[in-house]
Amino acid sequence: MQVTENVSDGLKREFDVKVPAAALEARVVERLGEMKDRVRINGFRPGKVPLAHLKKLYGRSVMVETIETVVREMNAKIVGERGLKLAMEPKVTMPQEAVEVESVLEGKSDLAYRLALEVLPKIELADFSTIKLERLVAEVTEPEVDAAVAKFAEETKPFTPKGEGAKVESGDRAMINFTGKIGGVPFEGGNGQDVGVNVGSGTFIPGFEDQIIGMAVDETRLVKVTFPTTYTNAALAGKDAEFDVTVKSIDQPGTVTIDEEFAKSLGLESLAKLRETMKGRLQQEHTSQGRQKLKRKLLDQLDQLHKFAGPPTLIEEEFKNVWTVVENDLKAQGRTFADEGTTEEKAREEYHAIAERRVRLGLVLAEIGERNSIQVSDDELSRDIVERTRQFPGREQEIWDYYRKNPTALASVRAPLFEEKVVDFILELAKVTEKPVSREELFQEDEELPPVS
Repeated sequence: MQVTENVSDGLKREFDVKVPAAALEARVVERLGEMKDRVRINGFRPGKVPLAHLKKLYGRSVMVETIETVVREMNAKIVGERGLKLAMEPKVTMPQEAVEVESVLEGKSDLAYRLALEVLPKIELADFSTIKLERLVAEVTEPEVDAAVAKFAEETKPFTPKGEGAKVESGDRAMINFTGKIGGVPFEGGNGQDVGVNVGSGTFIPGFEDQIIGMAVDETRLVKVTFPTTYTNAALAGKDAEFDVTVKSIDQPGTVTIDEEFAKSLGLESLAKLRETMKGRLQQEHTSQGRQKLKRKLLDQLDQLHKFAGPPTLIEEEFKNVWTVVENDLKAQGRTFADEGTTEEKAREEYHAIAERRVRLGLVLAEIGERNSIQVSDDELSRDIVERTRQFPGREQEIWDYYRKNPTALASVRAPLFEEKVVDFILELAKVTEKPVSREELFQEDEELPPVS
């Protein structure tokens, strides 16, 4: 076996590999010998088939199998002996000329192929004890609990039928049928039967709800609207449409008195318990938001502390994924790069930098996890999948089987769990102080960056 390294450029490696025909032939003969006692061929007793006859029948297929095995073994040996960590699957370039291929398969010529590798960089990890971070902490105030309880009461208020001759007013809930057309032609998704609309909520297309105010039960009215340019369905965005709308029923909102009886109607023992529940939910929101901001600050510091060239192919693949999302979002919203105040060229540069950051941080987190034996256990994985199945009542088994039988889906669950465990490990070593802030400060928007995983 002969291995010659001919390219060592950054993270790229290329090797020319030559496997003597004699070595391949020896492996083929060994394999045919193993088959001798198992194959059944008319005219021959078990185990008595001449090797030459076996080679005539199976030699070519066994040679192909042997080449695949030898190439796999040689590649693993090259990587292992040099202590390389691969960023991508190896790229193997086999002989292309038909005559050359045939000669190798017949055992007349040596096998010569080229192995191209892209390896992971050696990462020098920073001293995490030097990292200083602030965790934003917001206590839940009584006025915030008051507001949360009031909002919940508003969302759960009862509706009762309006009397005969009543008309739709803002705040009412109207049950409607509608048929939509664009340019006089019906369009997909433009029809609806027994659709409830809370008038004044802004749930429907702008202008739609305003135009049904004043309608009576069984009345039909032509409603004219224009789909927003940012509408999720790009085929409808910015289009003028007309809807024939018929009101089927009108309900008026009732009033809710926030008292002990209201709490008990929700299955709670007291108003104090309702307030305690709401406070707990708000505190969970605060904790989650504080964690999210702390993690973002940590990733920013890790980014600054670990500057190295990432594997080009990994970065390009990540960029393609990011760019596809960007283009699809713009298309769905009917917008252009000019509408976003930029150019395609500038946007490509910005998102390529994001892709490069993502790959680099992903490698750093993976390196930290490997060096410190951080792993996601099967129990942790199962618990997370169970939580996901609960989001689909009645389909739990289907969702469970999907994750358990789909390695890619399972990896999509494992990756964020691993990332969070590595983040926790770093935070234990870093110097983290708490900074009390208001809820408004806690939820103030920062510049968004796509997550690592």
